Amino acid sequence: MDKENATFEEQNKVEDELIDEQEKLTDNLEKIEIEEKKQVSELEKKVAELKDLYVRSQAEIINIQKRNTDEIKKARDYSISSFAKDIVVVQDYLEMALKDQSGNFEAIKTGIDLTLKQLIQVLERHYIKEINPKPKDKLDPHLHQAVNAVEDKEHEPNSIIEVMQKGYMLNDRVLRPAMVVVAK
Repeated sequence: MDKENATFEEQNKVEDELIDEQEKLTDNLEKIEIEEKKQVSELEKKVAELKDLYVRSQAEIINIQKRNTDEIKKARDYSISSFAKDIVVVQDYLEMALKDQSGNFEAIKTGIDLTLKQLIQVLERHYIKEINPKPKDKLDPHLHQAVNAVEDKEHEPNSIIEVMQKGYMLNDRVLRPAMVVVAK
């Protein structure tokens, strides 16, 4: 019987150790589950924050695009306002010249000359330059438009004989080419 008791006690001891081990494992498993739940909760919070940040960023991008579109539209609509203000002054001068009843043609001519100088200043201030080639200059198809070709022994072929109408450039872009007569 003592053997049975000893075996029974050993069995109980082993069972107790197994139960203790199982309890430790269960405690560890519970701790792991709690830690995992904390991590999942933290990750869910981080995902929610990132979603919010994403939505806000998208809204900001849309707002920036709308503002840029509005600014581009305003720039396009009002880009010539400075030019328009300057040119209105020239119009005022021309209207004053037309209202002149004095009959003094020299004064009118002087007024028109001053108005022309004012107009030239306005054009220069807004980067509009004349294209006014000289006779004997070579024809440049980017700046000149040949309206007529004439036989002329004094000029080389494709050289300008006469300027019919000046041309104009805005910055480096041709607004209107100079109309010229060239030699054949």
